[in-house]
Order: sequence, then C-alpha cells, then structure tokens
Amino acid sequence: MFTSEKGVVEEWLSEFKTLPETSLPNYATNLKDKSSLVSSLYKVIQEPQSELLEPVCHQLFEFYRSGEEQLLRFTLQFLPELIWCYLAVSASRNVHSSGCIEALLLGVYNLEIVDKQGHSKVLSFTIPSLSKPSVYHEPSSIGSMALTESALSQHGLSKVVYSGPHPQREMLTAQNRFEVLTFLLLCYNAALTYMPSVSLQSLCQICSRICVCGYPRQHVRKYKGISSRIPVSSGFMVQMLTGIYFAFYNGEWDLAQKALDDIIYRAQLELYPEPLLVANAIKASLPQGAMKSNKEGTRCIQVEITPTSSRISRNAVTSMSIRGHRWKRHEQPDNNNDTTELGILVIPEISVTNVAGERTGNGEKGRTLGEIDAQHIQGVQETATDPRTESKGLPEIRRQKSVRKMMEDGINSPGRVQF
Repeated sequence: MFTSEKGVVEEWLSEFKTLPETSLPNYATNLKDKSSLVSSLYKVIQEPQSELLEPVCHQLFEFYRSGEEQLLRFTLQFLPELIWCYLAVSASRNVHSSGCIEALLLGVYNLEIVDKQGHSKVLSFTIPSLSKPSVYHEPSSIGSMALTESALSQHGLSKVVYSGPHPQREMLTAQNRFEVLTFLLLCYNAALTYMPSVSLQSLCQICSRICVCGYPRQHVRKYKGISSRIPVSSGFMVQMLTGIYFAFYNGEWDLAQKALDDIIYRAQLELYPEPLLVANAIKASLPQGAMKSNKEGTRCIQVEITPTSSRISRNAVTSMSIRGHRWKRHEQPDNNNDTTELGILVIPEISVTNVAGERTGNGEKGRTLGEIDAQHIQGVQETATDPRTESKGLPEIRRQKSVRKMMEDGINSPGRVQF
C-alpha cells in the first residue's frame, strides 16, 4: 500500500470523528464521489495484516448504525470483499487476523435482524403466479391452461414465504457461518441498484474465487494465494447468483459470465439442485451477444414485454346482446311489409331430395309449385299471432307439416294436373 493511499484513509478516519451532527447528510452525499478513497479502502481490506484494518472496520460499522441511508450503502458496497477476506482467512485457519472483519459482519447482521424498536424482523416474499401477468411474462404467451377444479380453487391465491425471526449471534462458528453470510448477501442484494460498478466487479470476482479455490479449475483461472477449498452452502450460492444476474445487465458481462460458469462448476461437484436450477435458468435466458449497457444510466434488468391486447372485445357476448339477438330473430324484415299486410307468409324452400324446388317419385315428372298451389297453401296455413311463445309456435309447425303431407300424398288441387 502506497503512502498516498494510506494518507487518504487516515484523513478519512480523522474527518468523520470531528464531523458535527448537522453536516452528516451533506457529508454522506459527497462521500460516494470519492473514488480514490474507495480504492484505498479496498486495498486495506485485502491486507489482513494492515494496521489500518481495525479502525476502518470500526468506522464502517459506525456508518452502518448511524441511520443515514447513504452511509449505510457506503458500507454495504464493501460487503462482498469483506466476506471473501473472512472466508479466505478461515480456510487458512488464521482466525486471529480476521477478528475485526468478523466483528463488522456480526454487527451488520445483528442490526439487520431487528427493527428500530428492537423487535425481531420477519421478512416475507410473495411467490408470483403464472396465471397473473408480470413484467417478465404474460399468461397468453404460455398457452392455454386447463381450468380444472383444483386450478380454480387455487386461482388468485398467492403463496408467501417467510424468513425469520433470525437469532442474534455473538460469534461466527462453523455451524452458523453460512447462515449469517447468506443473510448478509440477502441484504446486499436488496440494495443492488445503488451499488457502484467496482462493487459489482468485486462480487463477481469473489464468487469465482470461492467456487474454484482448491479445485483443478483454479489453475485455469490462475488464482494465486489461497489454495484450500472453501465450503459453501446451497442458499449462499443462490444469493450469489442473484447479484451476478444483476451484474450481467449492468455493464459487467464478462466477469458475470465467468462467475456463472464457476458457480455451475461448483454446484455440479457439490450436487446442489437449487443453484443448478437457478444458474441454468439464468444461462438459458441470456441473449446471444454481450450486453453493453451504460454504466452511468439507470440500472435495470432488460426484459421484452409483448404488446397487450384489449381485455374486453367490442363484440363481447353479454346477456343484453343475447336477449336482443333472440328478439331480432323472430322479427320480420323491413322489406316484407307489403306481403305482411296482404296476409302472405313467406315459406322457405324445403328440399325433400336435396334438390331445391324439385321432387321426383312414383314415375311423376318434375313439378314446380305454381301460383295456384301457393294460393292453396295460403288458404290452409295460418300465422301465429305471437311467434315468440312456444304454445302458439307449435300449431304453426303442425300446419306446415300437414300441408307438406297433402302435397306428397297427391291430393288434387285446382292448379295441379294428374297424368
């Protein structure tokens, strides 16, 4: 560590101690723009034997519990590097050199598991349903979903997963280590949109190191330093994937892709189904080309949303339209007013032998219905006064059948010629 970098850190340590309470918000706003300070703090954390490590960890904890949102996020950006340093020192069994880092991680954990009143917090997560649209999908694009009785009973019900309450920890042990670290990564992922690019780069790098250290791939990646295997849990790897997925679409494509491949490599060796499922899903959803996003702009995960159609069609069938269609079917057309006044009912053509207007049988020649036959039918048939009622519509049908039977039986009519 250079003397200039050491001087920047020492100035930062002394400045905060003499800072009045009223100027704290202004100080927190300007702190994120000091890139030289951030890079110097990273170098201090990466040197476990540094004499500045303990005061730096102490001041980062003071930032976190100050209640100022900007100072809290300033401490969170170093969380991936702090986790890596702690795991690396623990794997080398040199626990004494990581005491201040362990105290910082425990302090952040114990502050996050309680609310402002000191009560244990219970975090809730709502699992999205595929039957409801979201920014990631639309139900119409999935296909038709069978509406069974069980599906209808569960429609609209959202599943909620609860996390907590988490117990307070006084020290990190082999049993509770990844329980604490997984929760800390969860807190880091909740503030991913506020993390600078250097923090996302650190996240991708430490994920690769944790997954391949002590395995043959370490020589391929050319990682030097620690060569011991670092144990990981399934939940911890899932939280790592959450941050890597965000880094893909926010300017860190190459590092995120390398970290994703290393997590899949380690999950296959450990036979962890949850990280394998999430990692393969992320890999399948990635575009073919690298995403070159603007690091200075708004950070978000890009998704394609299909255009939504109108939910209510203009030709939607309603009870009013059905009722109106029923009455319109029995009404007479406007152009038949003349025939209605004369008492003539227009009878549709009835084909007995599938030939319109023609009938052949018993050696008779083809005969057509003349004007006299029409007058005969007119005299026999009567129209119902109210065709909408079933009781008066039935005699009309019977009269039509009787006229048809008379024609088929060959009853002599004034206009019909017998051969």
